[in-house]
Amino acid sequence: MDIPDLTGRTAFITGTTRGIGKSIALALADAGCNVVSTGKTVDDTDSDLEGTIHKTAAACDARGVESLAVQLDVRDPEAVEAAAERTIDRFGGVDIVINNASAIQLANVADLPPKRFDLLTDVNVRGTYLVSRAFIPHLTDSDEGWILTNAPPVTVDRAPGLAPYAWSKLGMSFLTLSLADELAAHDIGCNTFWPKTAVDTRATRYFGLGTEDDWRTPEIVSDAVLTMLSNDPAEYTGNAEYVEDILEAAGVTDFSRYNVTEGDPAPLSAEMFDREGGF
Repeated sequence: MDIPDLTGRTAFITGTTRGIGKSIALALADAGCNVVSTGKTVDDTDSDLEGTIHKTAAACDARGVESLAVQLDVRDPEAVEAAAERTIDRFGGVDIVINNASAIQLANVADLPPKRFDLLTDVNVRGTYLVSRAFIPHLTDSDEGWILTNAPPVTVDRAPGLAPYAWSKLGMSFLTLSLADELAAHDIGCNTFWPKTAVDTRATRYFGLGTEDDWRTPEIVSDAVLTMLSNDPAEYTGNAEYVEDILEAAGVTDFSRYNVTEGDPAPLSAEMFDREGGF
């Protein structure tokens, strides 16, 4: 697996308090990238959820890079624009934007309250739109600009039992892949990434997606993101890829290092958006 040298680069990442977002932030910091850590959690002292944007930023600082923690609701256009301004004021520019923040609710149409549907749409689709849009003018100034989104390939036309969530995640993909064409003249690489297996996160545990025997660690995603960033964004754009395929193409043959427990996990997450085997 190729590890890119991101020294001097700056990444703006949404949803970095824990799980996949935090793993991506730390992986990029290890590669020398400055990190803007964003999310809604700034204090976990009275919560059963460990992790804050500040703790992730501090962990990035400990890796020898500069970081900035910004409390952010990606649904709020003024807050997103302000976060972009703070990023540019602090670092002078931005090179990598990663849309990772996401709401999740696994339910069928009849059982999902309208407010939850609005939340899925606002955080996932609207948030990806607002964050990408806010940084486009700055990414065009980078000689190696990226927009990467944690969302699945658009390969289905229905998802019985979880249509609202599927719609919102596929909306993230649709926006990102459309940007690949819209920004082609600026050589900005716009791609999506998605795991084939369930990843050990709070959402995975809360919704009971299989068991620990089926899960992989968030590092499988962050390693894939690093591999994506080792490409030329002018040539590597418009791709919707599974993280396992990305790593296999980079020469990874043993995925056991990512297993939460010993064994070979089943592709639970991929089945979520698979016409042949959705659950």
